[in-house]
Amino acid sequence: MYGWLWGHLPGSRAVKSLEALALFAVVVLVLFLWVFPWIEPRLPLNDVTVDQPASSTSAPGVPSP
Repeated sequence: MYGWLWGHLPGSRAVKSLEALALFAVVVLVLFLWVFPWIEPRLPLNDVTVDQPASSTSAPGVPSP
């Protein structure tokens, strides 16, 4: 894929490098501005289940008095 992209970009090696960097920046911008905000509500990131031990009320690793 990268070879195909590199072969289709116009210009010299320096120009192709700048164009590839610009394309990468555009892809990252699109992901952060539209794709990630659109998909975030659909991901189960807030569905967290934590089992609490019934006999201890202290934090893990801290001995009970």
